Amino acid sequence: MHLCLFEDDHVAGLRPFVETRAAYDLRLAGRTVLATAADAFEPAGLVLHARPLVAEVTRHAHPGAVVNALPDGGDVLFLNGRYVAEGGAARRQLEAAPAQDGPRAFVQDDTLVAAWVPDAAARLPDDLLARPALTAGSFDGLPVTTLDDATLLRRPWDLLDTLRPALARDAEGLVDAPSGAPLAERPHATVHESVVGVRDEQIHLGAGTTVKPGALLNAEDGAIVLGPDATVHERAVVRGPCYIGPKTHVKTGANLEGTATGTWCKIGGEVHDALLQGFSNKSHPGFLGHSVLGQWCNLGADTNNSNLKNDYGTVSAYAPDAERFVDTGRQFAGLFMGDHSKCGINTMFNTGTVVGTNGNLFGGDFPPRYVPPFSWGGASGLTTYRLDKACEVAEHVMGRRDTPFTAAHRSLLAELFDRTRAERAEHHD
Repeated sequence: MHLCLFEDDHVAGLRPFVETRAAYDLRLAGRTVLATAADAFEPAGLVLHARPLVAEVTRHAHPGAVVNALPDGGDVLFLNGRYVAEGGAARRQLEAAPAQDGPRAFVQDDTLVAAWVPDAAARLPDDLLARPALTAGSFDGLPVTTLDDATLLRRPWDLLDTLRPALARDAEGLVDAPSGAPLAERPHATVHESVVGVRDEQIHLGAGTTVKPGALLNAEDGAIVLGPDATVHERAVVRGPCYIGPKTHVKTGANLEGTATGTWCKIGGEVHDALLQGFSNKSHPGFLGHSVLGQWCNLGADTNNSNLKNDYGTVSAYAPDAERFVDTGRQFAGLFMGDHSKCGINTMFNTGTVVGTNGNLFGGDFPPRYVPPFSWGGASGLTTYRLDKACEVAEHVMGRRDTPFTAAHRSLLAELFDRTRAERAEHHD
């Protein structure tokens, strides 16, 4: 069986994080949506459908996958790239699909969640995966099963709802195992004798992990997973559940709880219920709470975000696809910052602030609660961040993490810059 992750016509609701990647490449905690689905369904092969904007970077990110083409002679389980493959009745129904006699579509509230199609190349149009989006109409004529409890990401703040369940899932099989020896006795890691571990059996240390003097790892309320070559520095406090990605540094005196990072981040200060997609820095004192950062972001020293309104009401946030503020339904919602965005020292972000790709923010007072892609400035006004300068910075920053800035990356940013001209004209001074 092949697994095909596809993008549908609701993907734009996940901006800014889908401005530079396919929806299924969003990190949930220790794994992405794609990796979570692959582990759940264990396919023999992987097929990916991607919008034209992100198709080339998707090929670059997944060299072993077939992108935007159906496999010859293969049975395919099509899976919405916004679907979170957690437990429950929906997943059980999808797991049982290959045992059924014929093809079938699975729908929730008129949204296509999945489709099971034996010998897909023979049954489906040749251009199916060349289409910008797949919908229930793409599989007209298939019998339909209704799913009631499928979790679909619809807005950026949905990643906060799925964060703690994902942290628990991603720790399964890594903790509470025979390796739960006292931390200082684990031969594959370097742990100073003064490190305090609480519920060591709930703490997983990857190969090459370093935990320095005076650090505290408290797994009473959830597992802690430190990825390969991660480093927890002196006097840092990590309260589970947490997933610290490979090569990530938890800086001296940091205070983390309910947080996940991707690869090679730097994280310091107070960080609470936050998700860093990878390769991003929040190195200094300051508060980051109920927030999501994309890749290649950098927060200046003493950056703080608000995650709670003074009246304790639900937080609104700007939805670029709807061109208006919408109710998040959340009492706690902070900063949602797209890839390659940066802010200067002492930056303050209001509750429910959304920053698009390649924002460069600085100055006193709060910047606007919506910052379009390629914006430069702050509370005193926004202007356009030049594309050539943005690409130059991206190339330099990615090189510092041994990651090439490819022609595909440059082309994507150039197209995104052109697509968002009207937004900048509306929101800039």
